[in-house]
Amino acid sequence: MNGTGVLPGWLRPLAERLPTVTAADLDWREDRRGSRTGARAAAVLVLLGDGPAGPEVLLTERAGTLRQHSGQVAFPGGRSDPADPSPAGTALREAAEETGLDPAGVDVLGELPPLLLAHSRHAVTPVVAHWRAPGPVGVRDTAEVARVERVPLAELLAPAAVRRLRGPGGYTGPAFAVRGLLVWGFTAEVLVRVLDLGGLLPAGTAGPGTAELPLDEALRWARA
Repeated sequence: MNGTGVLPGWLRPLAERLPTVTAADLDWREDRRGSRTGARAAAVLVLLGDGPAGPEVLLTERAGTLRQHSGQVAFPGGRSDPADPSPAGTALREAAEETGLDPAGVDVLGELPPLLLAHSRHAVTPVVAHWRAPGPVGVRDTAEVARVERVPLAELLAPAAVRRLRGPGGYTGPAFAVRGLLVWGFTAEVLVRVLDLGGLLPAGTAGPGTAELPLDEALRWARA
């Protein structure tokens, strides 16, 4: 499933950049760079493709009954299984289980270095892929996922949809309001870095000067 031969032009710079990316290039917050000793391996799928409204990304809303990160927007993905051959294998398997994604239509472009989710003690590898042959997706595992959305990047990155969020414990980071969902935290941080690596992030997006909201206000803003 690895390959770049049929990439759309807008995705080629990202595919060319991924093999050389290091952890230092990504400038993660300090807690994301912590020791991964004892952390459980996991992977998420950053799936980009052409949709009816242009370039898009596949996102899910986690089930509200989950013990951790319930109701939050996330990439498809989860904890590694001993039978998984690689982080890409984990990400594709989890995406298929959660959304019904057909891995045969996906070309893996590369991976970002793993980063730590300190709260849940997972070392997560973002796997970046091209959705070469989009097919039907939807909620397949209601215990894990409440909603599946193919989100156009034009909607996600519209100036009116971008803020910075001030969350619990002094957290600050980018946030996006799209289709009634609030994209923030780990998912927003990874999205910003992936899009920036590919030259797909407009200059200044969620940077200094962007309006900042506390989490409760950001949730109301996104759902309005």
